[in-house]
Amino acid sequence: MEYRPLGRTGIFVSQLCLGAMMLGAAGNPDHDDATAIVHRALDAGVNFIDTADAYSHGESEEIVGEALTGGLRENVVLATKFGLPFGEDPNRRGGSRRWITQAVEGSLRRLQTDWIDLYQVHRLDPNTDLDETLGALSDLVRAGKIRSFGASNVSASGIVEAQWTAERRGRERFRTEQPQYSMLIRAIEYDVLPTSQRHGIGVMTYSPLAGGWLSGRYRKGQEVTGPGSAARGQLFPGVYDATNPANAAKLDAADALAALADDAGLTLIQMAIAFVTRHPAVTSAIIGPRTHEHLDTYLAADGIELPTDLLDRIDQIVPPGNTVNVADNLWNRNTTALQAASRRR
Repeated sequence: MEYRPLGRTGIFVSQLCLGAMMLGAAGNPDHDDATAIVHRALDAGVNFIDTADAYSHGESEEIVGEALTGGLRENVVLATKFGLPFGEDPNRRGGSRRWITQAVEGSLRRLQTDWIDLYQVHRLDPNTDLDETLGALSDLVRAGKIRSFGASNVSASGIVEAQWTAERRGRERFRTEQPQYSMLIRAIEYDVLPTSQRHGIGVMTYSPLAGGWLSGRYRKGQEVTGPGSAARGQLFPGVYDATNPANAAKLDAADALAALADDAGLTLIQMAIAFVTRHPAVTSAIIGPRTHEHLDTYLAADGIELPTDLLDRIDQIVPPGNTVNVADNLWNRNTTALQAASRRR
């Protein structure tokens, strides 16, 4: 397993990060089996785990916490996130100081740890002054409850604004960014990845299989049954509807990429994960197994280098900086200036 610097934090993490979203009611509710998946990843050399309080309403954090007892915690770089709704109370979400100070205590308790290595804003909160969020997180760093903090799904302009705010207000700054990235969803290559590089920000990308579209399940001429996780299908039904005309080009691209992987003597999963880790701005690719079989297929991508001619052929199918179905771009959904209604009114 290759280990890389996480931005300029001085921390080194494995190029594959174990994502725990599928551990719990949203994917695998068997705590013993989920714990065994965590241990299997650690045995393979993974030292980086990412979860969130919103994953199965804290159950994912509880499973990770259980798995890291017995002296395993100190050797793991542990990341979690806050900000998505945690119940019906409108104040148990977002980036306010009030919620951050509550949320971190809940995560520490569920993870059974005294500190969190990387605490991330799941989405920037448009209702909270960015300086308030950075100030609360900076205080947590000084209190020793977290070591560093970062964000997820932030646009390039948002990354720059956050860096500027931290410098002008004397705050700690975002050290990492967690965007969506795959061979089908490449918009962050245009500016998010270059901007992160310029500011020394570590990038841990999620969904290298494009939510399952690059798992081999979606091929022309075969019945498409949707994602393996029912919860994922309920949360993002439009993403997995292969009959949707907006996804027709995505099906074409996934089929062409699968054929290309076959020609290269690789599985589509191996090629998809290796593609992500090959980008010089990417620190680690988050893999989110629900089963042991899933984990084994993801780990099989470790150490694979894609030759330049193969990358060129991938670019012919999905050009750099492009997303096949623009509706899959999550980072710009909170960028209201890009919405037509905002331009009109």
